[in-house]
Amino acid sequence: MNATDRTPADLLASALAADPGRPLVTFYDDATGERVELSVATFANWVAKTSNLLQDELSAEPGDRVALLLPAHWQTAVWLLACASVGVVADMAGDPAAADVVVSGPDTLDAARACSGARIALALRPLGGRFPQPPEGFADYAVEVPGQGDRFVPYAPVDPEEPALIVAGREFTGAEVVERARAQASALGLTGPGSRILSGLPYDTWEGLNAGLYGPLATGGSVVLCRNLDRLDATALDKRIEAERVTATAR
Repeated sequence: MNATDRTPADLLASALAADPGRPLVTFYDDATGERVELSVATFANWVAKTSNLLQDELSAEPGDRVALLLPAHWQTAVWLLACASVGVVADMAGDPAAADVVVSGPDTLDAARACSGARIALALRPLGGRFPQPPEGFADYAVEVPGQGDRFVPYAPVDPEEPALIVAGREFTGAEVVERARAQASALGLTGPGSRILSGLPYDTWEGLNAGLYGPLATGGSVVLCRNLDRLDATALDKRIEAERVTATAR
């Protein structure tokens, strides 16, 4: 990774330049049997489209707050990097009433209606599928994002010293996210390119976000992100660790 990277978006750009074809996020949902693998290039394309949606369609500007009412999921990871690319603050499980934009999964739609700004709903269905019936008062992410541009350029450069993330009540600048991810990588077992961590941690703490996204991104590694991992018995988990060539775990 490039030592001059100051924001999570910088980390993604460096990963894309270094090896676009390698896996970055492999996602499992053990409640549905879903498995999806995203290369750096595929993940970055989703981030670019989502960033264009945020900036152009939703008129989000640097400093705006985006409440992410979402579980640990590959699409949540995309939204976190899109927020970093635009320069808005990603507020994990944040108060929708205090947010400029809310992004909700299917289980938090009622709470998300407290947001007076733009509301986006994610069905979190396999392959990024849309809602059978769009929730009233929300734009369906799966309908809105495919037509967005594949390249993203922010209207204003993102300041690494501005707030970028709020999780569990703690605010981090973009630079702090990068610095903490790098500083804590070795403790997670992320030793550099080729490291592959399996994380079953939720995204509502720094530890979950670091193991499930920022740490692998900061070190040239990759993550096997598992939702509903408690449904997997020990034998099946061991098989997954072997099959996915996992080198570290966070559970």
